[in-house]
Amino acid sequence: MARLFGTDGVRGLAGGEVLTAELTLRLAAAAARELLGEQLAQGARPHVVIGRDTRPSGPMLEAAAFAGFTAVGCDVVRLGVVPTPAVAYEVQRRAALGLMISASHNPAPDNGLKLFASGGSKLTDAQEDGIEARLLDPLPSVSGFAVGEERGYVPSGQDYLPEPYVPYADHLLATVGDLSGLHVVVDGAEGSASHVAPQVYRRAGARVDELHCGGDGHRINDGCGATHPESLAAAVVAAGADLGIAHDGDADRCIVVDGAGRVVNGDQVLGLLALARQDAALPGSDVLVATVMSNLGLHLAMREAGIEVLITAVGDRYVLEAMIAGDHRLGGEQSGHVVLRDHATTGDGLLTALQVMDRVVRSGKSVAELADVVRLLPQVLVNVRAARTRAQGHDVLEAVAREEAALGATGRVLLRPSGTEELVRVMVEAATADQAREVADRLAAVVG
Repeated sequence: MARLFGTDGVRGLAGGEVLTAELTLRLAAAAARELLGEQLAQGARPHVVIGRDTRPSGPMLEAAAFAGFTAVGCDVVRLGVVPTPAVAYEVQRRAALGLMISASHNPAPDNGLKLFASGGSKLTDAQEDGIEARLLDPLPSVSGFAVGEERGYVPSGQDYLPEPYVPYADHLLATVGDLSGLHVVVDGAEGSASHVAPQVYRRAGARVDELHCGGDGHRINDGCGATHPESLAAAVVAAGADLGIAHDGDADRCIVVDGAGRVVNGDQVLGLLALARQDAALPGSDVLVATVMSNLGLHLAMREAGIEVLITAVGDRYVLEAMIAGDHRLGGEQSGHVVLRDHATTGDGLLTALQVMDRVVRSGKSVAELADVVRLLPQVLVNVRAARTRAQGHDVLEAVAREEAALGATGRVLLRPSGTEELVRVMVEAATADQAREVADRLAAVVG
């Protein structure tokens, strides 16, 4: 059987071949038994929290997960529609386990299951393997008063708790100063951030214009949000705002747009936050964790500032693992996933946005000025249909060495086999887009 967990939980078409209500029930029960087995065996009532985004399939999967957790003796709080980092925060604050029901930036028909273990951390590969091994076991259940209870709930017919996000919002607001005078446009992607993001940014003092913040789960990520920032860019320019913030469906990341409507790359966000930490002389400000896909421009800017860049595999979970292993405080990806370990256990788009806005206010500089410290080199990515092992072929490695020697310090080559398909991804950075394309095409011809 193929591995169920992907790079960020379980994801697929809601009600389709994989992501069914039955699978969700079994996964919830298996996760509780694998991660909370000792507590359950001792008759304890572990506390589990469930959140979801706005997708129409969310309530169905939430009900199935609720049944799975309570069937094995867990008490459950349903948080309703919340950002993924709010679930992680609640686990860190008061729960033994958390489940977020979301497919992040995927289209509305899809959904997904993301688990957070004790302390608010994402699962390790070993924990995921343990859960998968239990999925086909006979489903055990407790009876009578041993059945888990609901300890908090969303009133029937409502999507949000009566006092939504108060602990999480207060936690976010405690990380920044007064943002008065800042004008921001917020694109909620019709997802988890639709209600909470405008509320939090206003409480911080910013003037907020809302875009795609209706919470219509049928249109989540549809031409909006972090993967489609075009309408946000136009709205920022039209409103004369200082910046724009686009969240994805579950708000664990954000994309920033400057006052001229230019999209600020995730590497530039990492760079400006790293420099903000350095200026504030915060502990650990001499190290930034990024992935192999981070732009060479980020490396050059950090080298000039005396900040070391540690590299991991692609995926925010690998960034976080490296951060925990070395006790590093800041890391992230080009995609807008940023982990600020001083304040969070996982990527948090709202926290990232607040830190960017705080940097703008404290520095007195525009987003464009702050972002331009990281001069991005043109980057070309070519997917070559070939056996994944071709990335290590002798002739391929020789070709890569030749191209790297020719590029010198002004460029970079990366060959990465796909984790799911027979593809080799050829990434080239160079001083000009034409040069990057020429090198990428030459390498692709060798690989293919």
